[in-house]
Amino acid sequence: MSLLFADDEGSLQELMKLELPRMGHTVTVCPDGVTAVAAIEKNTYDAILVDQDMPGLTGVEVIARLKELSPSTEAVVITGKSSMESAVSALRCGAFDYLTKPCKLVDIEALLQRIAAKRDLTKKFHALQRRLERIEGSPQLIGQSRGMAHVNTLIDKVARTESTVLVLGETGTGKELVARAVHDRSPRAEKPFVAINCGALPETLIESELFGHTKGAFTGADEHRIGLFEVASGGTIFLDEIGELPKAMQAKLLRVLESREIRRVGENKTMKVDVRVVCATHRDLAEMVTGDEFREDLMYRINTFEINLPALRERLDDLPALAEHLLKRFRPSARPIEQQFTDEALEALRGHVWPGNVRELANVVEHATILCESGPITVDDLPQHFNRRQLSGNARSRGPMTLRELEMEAIHESLERNDGSKPKVAEELGISLKTLYNKLNSEATLKVA
Repeated sequence: MSLLFADDEGSLQELMKLELPRMGHTVTVCPDGVTAVAAIEKNTYDAILVDQDMPGLTGVEVIARLKELSPSTEAVVITGKSSMESAVSALRCGAFDYLTKPCKLVDIEALLQRIAAKRDLTKKFHALQRRLERIEGSPQLIGQSRGMAHVNTLIDKVARTESTVLVLGETGTGKELVARAVHDRSPRAEKPFVAINCGALPETLIESELFGHTKGAFTGADEHRIGLFEVASGGTIFLDEIGELPKAMQAKLLRVLESREIRRVGENKTMKVDVRVVCATHRDLAEMVTGDEFREDLMYRINTFEINLPALRERLDDLPALAEHLLKRFRPSARPIEQQFTDEALEALRGHVWPGNVRELANVVEHATILCESGPITVDDLPQHFNRRQLSGNARSRGPMTLRELEMEAIHESLERNDGSKPKVAEELGISLKTLYNKLNSEATLKVA
């Protein structure tokens, strides 16, 4: 690492000029605090070691100036036993640790190794964060339509509160992005954001995932585990597809929301958690309450503030911007061009029903980037069912259709293309397998009726 050492004792200066390079570091040695600050203003260091009692400026004053200029640089204060109060002051100013005189070289080396380890972990964290951003894309909400402008207004209003939020919308509309926006615009933005899909977990594991468990609490519980509510403490937890939560867990979740306390599976004691809760579902909770599938008291508890996210077919003005945004995700290093999609390709995209909403659009754009590695996306790069003339011909021959009929038309065409494979249809349309079955079952029920 690149180090700065500041001390007014000449013998220590000479010692550090020899020993710190022997440990593998480069070092700048300063005789006082003023010289140290001047060096910090000109150069960047990985860490500094400063004596507390120096002429001109004390070690605490040097560290305070360091944190203004380079907050990521770690600082170590060296102090005599009679100056422990000063050491504590240095820690409050952001120092990594302190050493007392006379300090041993082995202690200095161990401390520098800890600083180096922390620096490496920080670099790995930022690298993983950038990689995750490339995979997931930007968390920003794309769209200037009237519907999305209203959604953004609601997010701005509720984000600064502690209210529980319920995000409603069809599958694939981007409900998690809304939840992230609520978190990012809130005072909790620097704390954890934890998302969990309630419909994707086995019923027997939901309680353990949410609240944690102790070792031996049940068969297979080989170790102590922290639940997601505890992980998210101080931040936000996003409960996606809350309509799929079993009735038994609904009662336990209601108790947690009211008491702000959780109890790990296998434990008798409870613990407080400070968590902001955002929920989402594509289902009609009021209808589920009528059918005795969802607790009425829980519905009112989570629906303090409601945000309805429009379907993609209701905000087609945003489609070009969404498509280009998704294209950048799948072509992160591509050279920018004036037109990303041809007019014919955009016309074909606009003419689609989009039962899978933005998630389906993402699948379509990814498909197109595989066929077209550079240059604008053409209609030939889109999946086969985007043949514009075939779609318009079908529409003319069948006459006016409702949105439900158009959705089922797209589903049945996809079933035919995929030889009846429902998992492939769900993947192609960007909807969950459960949603696909619900739509097919709903169609069958209507036909019987």
